[in-house]
Amino acid sequence: MQEVWLLLDSRRLGGIETHVAELAAGLAEAGENPRVLFLTDYGPHPLRVRLDDLHIAWEALAGGLTALRRRLAAGRPRVLHTHGYKANIAGRLAALPGGVPVVATYHAGERPAGRLAVYDVLDRYTSFAGRRIAVSRPILARLPFGGTLIPNFVAVPPDPPQAGPTVVAFVGRMSAEKGPDQFCTLASLLPQAQFAAYGDGPMLAEVQRLSAGRVDFKGAVAGMQPHWRDIGLLAITSRGEGLPLAALEAMAHGVPVASFALGGLPDLIEEGRTGYLAPPGDIPALAEAVARWLALAPQARTAMAQAGWQAVRARYGRQAGIAAVRALYPPVQS
Repeated sequence: MQEVWLLLDSRRLGGIETHVAELAAGLAEAGENPRVLFLTDYGPHPLRVRLDDLHIAWEALAGGLTALRRRLAAGRPRVLHTHGYKANIAGRLAALPGGVPVVATYHAGERPAGRLAVYDVLDRYTSFAGRRIAVSRPILARLPFGGTLIPNFVAVPPDPPQAGPTVVAFVGRMSAEKGPDQFCTLASLLPQAQFAAYGDGPMLAEVQRLSAGRVDFKGAVAGMQPHWRDIGLLAITSRGEGLPLAALEAMAHGVPVASFALGGLPDLIEEGRTGYLAPPGDIPALAEAVARWLALAPQARTAMAQAGWQAVRARYGRQAGIAAVRALYPPVQS
């Protein structure tokens, strides 16, 4: 069977990488033959470890269009499915001259600045050369040639969860768009609560200083699967979002979400039932929401945990998401 290639350019584990692992696992379960390609070999990578655990083939290329063109000519996949600005652009340039179909998924909800803004514009305005997937309605609205809305999806544990400990957590890259500094401000407003942060990135030293000891920094982890049981509430303090996989994973494991109302999060979170929403950037309002969760009785927190689990299982489960993605791939050639 022809392989399905998933292309990304990545130095570390984040939302795109978690999505690619979930997509690859789901494709394999559906009888496809996925292979993950790293556009450039930046050295050891947590995603490679996860792919090995899943028995998913992967390889790291030398970087650049020439290496990708040669690999496509040697292997010729049924479809090249790209993820992220650089992979989207490079994938089109390398694949389309040889007639390899391309599908691109758009993940980023924030509007980038500087050089990334140039990549973003180039990516979106060359997207007519292939099929397009957006993970949230706001991202879809920014695609000049339209596309298909397929929200992120996750594997959902089969059993209803119980409420976790009263620990409020940040999960994500320590960079400006994810708002770890705003998470530290949130922690300062709720001295009665415990706060933890999972992730690494360029702002780590800065936010460690800002936290003044209020946040327990756990560092980068290979995946959150074994850590959700240590968290009671996920706080999303981003400045821009699509539909973060961390939110879906959290709710699938019985961890409600308190977030700014960004991207696809208002479609995911039902106020007071599966989590809480606050106006973007309004940290005091988010603190009030967290305080309401802290005041809940254990039975009420368990009810919220199970409501989130049910919502993700019904609307964002892996099987439905994989079926929608596969519908955009070209048919298998006999």
